[in-house]
Amino acid sequence: MTDEPAASAPRQRVVRVAGSRRARLTPVPGSDPEPETGTEPSPRPARPKGAKGPNDDQLIQDVPPHY
Repeated sequence: MTDEPAASAPRQRVVRVAGSRRARLTPVPGSDPEPETGTEPSPRPARPKGAKGPNDDQLIQDVPPHY
């Protein structure tokens, strides 16, 4: 038994990118290399159940600056 695929099977290749420290791989044969688009907004987190504090409404409405 060997872990190597058949010699005739197409493989990914490593491609050097000029001016970059990282190389990239060619797409896997038969895959879709296009990134998925995030057109749907993410759902708001569910509100915790229980007693409300004095500033809970404000904390839930606040969005961190990295969003």
